[in-house]
Amino acid sequence: MNKLSPKSRMLYRVLAVFLLLSVGIFGITSVNLARIQLIDSERYKEQAEKNQLHDTEISAQRGIIYDTNGTVLAQSASVWKVYIRPNKITNEDFKNDLCRKLSELTGVEIESIKDKADRNGYAYLVVKRQIELEEKERISEFLTQYYTYNEIEDVGDGILKNVEKKIYYSSAVGLDPDVKRYYPYGTLASNVIGFTGTDDIGRSGIELKYDTTLTGTPGRIITAQNGKSDIMSQEFETIYDATQGTGLVLTIDEVIQRYLEDSLEQAYVDSKGVGAYGIVMDVDTGAILAMASMPNYDLNSPQSLTDEEKTALETEYENIDERNKARNNLLYSRWRNFIVSDTYEPGSVFKIITAAAVLEENVATIDTTYSCSGKIQVSDRTIKCHKRTGHGMQTFKEGLMNSCNPFFITVGQKLGQEKFFEYFEAFGFTEKTGIDLPAESSPVAGVTYHSLESMGIVELSSSSFGQSFQVTPIQMITAMCAIANGGKLMTPYLVAKQLDENGNVIKETEPTVRRHVVSEKTAAAVAEMMEAVVTTGTGKNAYVAGYRVAGKTGTSQKLASERGKYVASFGGFAPADDPEIAVLILIDEPVGQYNGGQICTPVAAQVVEKTLEYMNVERQYTEKELELLDTTAPNLVGSTVSDAQALLESSGFEVKTVGSGETVTAQMPAYNQTMPQNGIIVLYTENDAQRVTVTVPDLRMMTVSQANKYALAAGLNIKISGNALNTGELISYDQSVEPGEEVEYGKTVTVYFKSNTNVNDLAD
Repeated sequence: MNKLSPKSRMLYRVLAVFLLLSVGIFGITSVNLARIQLIDSERYKEQAEKNQLHDTEISAQRGIIYDTNGTVLAQSASVWKVYIRPNKITNEDFKNDLCRKLSELTGVEIESIKDKADRNGYAYLVVKRQIELEEKERISEFLTQYYTYNEIEDVGDGILKNVEKKIYYSSAVGLDPDVKRYYPYGTLASNVIGFTGTDDIGRSGIELKYDTTLTGTPGRIITAQNGKSDIMSQEFETIYDATQGTGLVLTIDEVIQRYLEDSLEQAYVDSKGVGAYGIVMDVDTGAILAMASMPNYDLNSPQSLTDEEKTALETEYENIDERNKARNNLLYSRWRNFIVSDTYEPGSVFKIITAAAVLEENVATIDTTYSCSGKIQVSDRTIKCHKRTGHGMQTFKEGLMNSCNPFFITVGQKLGQEKFFEYFEAFGFTEKTGIDLPAESSPVAGVTYHSLESMGIVELSSSSFGQSFQVTPIQMITAMCAIANGGKLMTPYLVAKQLDENGNVIKETEPTVRRHVVSEKTAAAVAEMMEAVVTTGTGKNAYVAGYRVAGKTGTSQKLASERGKYVASFGGFAPADDPEIAVLILIDEPVGQYNGGQICTPVAAQVVEKTLEYMNVERQYTEKELELLDTTAPNLVGSTVSDAQALLESSGFEVKTVGSGETVTAQMPAYNQTMPQNGIIVLYTENDAQRVTVTVPDLRMMTVSQANKYALAAGLNIKISGNALNTGELISYDQSVEPGEEVEYGKTVTVYFKSNTNVNDLAD
């Protein structure tokens, strides 16, 4: 065998290595090709499509929020967003010019726009969202313009020329569809409805709780783009429309909400408290008809502060970070819904729960008697009644009327810890109510209330009259409604229906009975006791003629660390014999008068009266009320002056005649207008007679007789608003027409009265 020469062997080795490398490279290439085509094909396909297509999201409009009558409370509208394409900005001077002009047009800080423009690898960055029509039109005009600059260019044969170049702003800036949430009534029900952020995501209230439901399905605009990432013509465009979110119909009634807010706002101002809160609930269903907090805020600008608030922050905090933190805390406290998220000691309003438990367990009847000496000894401490001299002998019914603490301590002790806690639990105070709002406060044993294991005689005694534990306002009114509706504890709710984009009902809320807590007999007995509280007890300022109101006042002292601060409250329902609505009013840390019977009951009376009138609930007057009832002006137009005068004087009216004619051509008050029985009527006897006007006097801080005297002397009639059964105690605190205003002679002015006698449930 011939041996290969060294040269040949080297050649074979080289060929072998080359062959192995070729096979290896081919193998690796084949494997990679297989991986690309078979395994990663979708990923590369998506990448290719991404490079070839421009995909823009069309924001979906959120569902509309309505009140119970179909009034729009929250609605989205089409707006625009402006974006830049940093990868199309290659000229530094153009970039600076673009950022400056875009900042001037949008109000966005130039540094923020430059930061986005410097991100060369990005093809789409939003500069500003929710641009409205006027601003959009200015930007659209801007996009038709261009930036010019000069550049040295070789035009051939080595010749350099200074050439003017153009860059259209539209090559780097664009507008896309967007949506914005609008709240037509601004501050109305702000803590209930809540608001959305610029990202159209719910931040509080119903907007947050039902965010997923309200959010629609976004659409898309898919457009082909060339190798330079420029958008091609519309023939290469595909549009997928957005789908609007589900609409919500609330149980809130815009009219009743206004009644509540107007009354609360005045109480908030007058009391100088840190907050005023109220709820109106349908007692049979648990539906919330109105819920309000003062101070409130404008849903269209939830981040805004008043000039006074800004000045206060700047004065108090020199450090920017501390100031911003304080600002955020202020905003969060404003957005927070006290009614569901915060707790308070209910005070004497809770006595209705103790009363229900005591009557249900036959520990006492409404006629059971107890002699109050003004204090009671409980273990090692003395607990005083708000009436230091004592109430003397009184029935259980009178004990509630007088809000007597020793009486309720006594019956609470007879009830015992186990039974007390059983009813405390049954009425819902150890659990959330389940209302469809976010951030409902969760009761915690040993923190917000006494557990059965930790409830000694002292804790039982204090709990019996509503102290030493805390509840949320929504828990309190829900429990009160169980007494109003015959013993059924309901789940409170705010959303009545859900609607598709065509307005069709796709879901409806059914009232939910959580459990029966007391019998109808017991509930009726407690309602009878509560009605006596309003007619002659501490709640007399909640009285409304023709509407039997049942209620209970409350005044709770805050913890020792906040000594001298109180929460005043009143809870009630009406009509007492056939309840339609329940009302709870709270004022936090009032200044001056702080008893619920002084400052919360008048608010409740106004809300009850207006709401029941609006709901067309017929008044049922007692004989005593009929005697005190206002009358209406007779029709005197067309009568002779002598006949009209004779008729009016025989009916007890005072008469003033204006003009020298013999026939009455006009009158004030007009026919059928409400006026007092012995009021004044002006008769005009000439068609062109100039109307007589008077200046309204200040009728506040007067008795009923004083106010009548001053009003008649000024030529005015007054309508008394307040507990007319106790006119001797009443003092006026407000009037429907401001002092100093010029009005027509004979006009009727409503004067609001309240009693400050025996309405306290907490000692001074």
